[in-house]
Amino acid sequence: MRVLGIETSCDETGVAVYDTKQGLLGHALYSQTDIHAQYGGVVPELASRDHIRKLIPLIKTLLNESHTKPDEIDGIAYTAGPGLVGALLVGAAVGRSLAWTWQVPAIGVHHLEGHLLAAMLEEPAPSFPFLALLVSGGHTQLVEVAEIGKYIILGESVDDAAGEAFDKTAKLLGLGYPGGPALARLAEQGNPDAFNFPRPMTQRPGLDFSFSGLKTHVLTTWRAQTQNKQTRADIARAFEDAVIDTLAIKCRRALKQSGLTRLIIAGGVGANQRLRSRLGELAKEMSVSVYYPRPIFCTDNGAMIAYAGAIRLETGQSEPLAFNAYPRWPINELNYSVS
Repeated sequence: MRVLGIETSCDETGVAVYDTKQGLLGHALYSQTDIHAQYGGVVPELASRDHIRKLIPLIKTLLNESHTKPDEIDGIAYTAGPGLVGALLVGAAVGRSLAWTWQVPAIGVHHLEGHLLAAMLEEPAPSFPFLALLVSGGHTQLVEVAEIGKYIILGESVDDAAGEAFDKTAKLLGLGYPGGPALARLAEQGNPDAFNFPRPMTQRPGLDFSFSGLKTHVLTTWRAQTQNKQTRADIARAFEDAVIDTLAIKCRRALKQSGLTRLIIAGGVGANQRLRSRLGELAKEMSVSVYYPRPIFCTDNGAMIAYAGAIRLETGQSEPLAFNAYPRWPINELNYSVS
């Protein structure tokens, strides 16, 4: 089965063609970073409008570059949630319209399920079951993945997600938007011994996360110091180290509690090289296997949606002409599997 995947949950327009026999045939991504940078964050209305402008041309370019004709598409998968409702509706409307025009089935995909399964696009792909650390701008979760469609949340953030904390901390330090990657680059210049920030919620049992207090700690430290370039870099390094250590501590705890021997890293923060290195060391210490999607598939993309949709469409799942978008959609509310 050959599936066109569409991702429009936030500020990136992603499309891909995935074939269940041949694998990923092509993917394309357009980022709205330049549009939102002047506002210091994503403006939902502008995001929706830009998806409208870019989506159809991007699909045409993808089909041409992947040497795929419309009559070779067997199904369409689009992100149905969670995300910005206007942005989601653009992808859903276009995806469902093309499915009706081409007379093929369509299915709405859970955005987080796409992230959890992104590592399946790589070689070697992980086997089920596995523990997934999902770290993005909107979510920080530890999820036990028994199989496709069966997800148990073991722990999650009670306030700011890790990616959100990165962006907000970067803004506090005057690094602009998008802040996470800028903060990570700045942290490379920081002295790791200059500051020692707390590792939140690691001294108590459980697998939940909290990064809001860490962000406040950054603010009070920054205000108390001589505000120069090196101090900014030192604080960035201390913040990044605190987040990474916290994630690693909780992953170690979850692996021990669950008995799982495979760890998957997913979501935008999963592209952070220091986090990958730290979790790689943890995997060696615990004799477990760790898997990462390539960096471009850590952020929002059409390939993960095409893959997740293809697996479901291949089992006969599809949706009627009516479509919907779910800005809030907990992944543990998915009540179906492919088995």
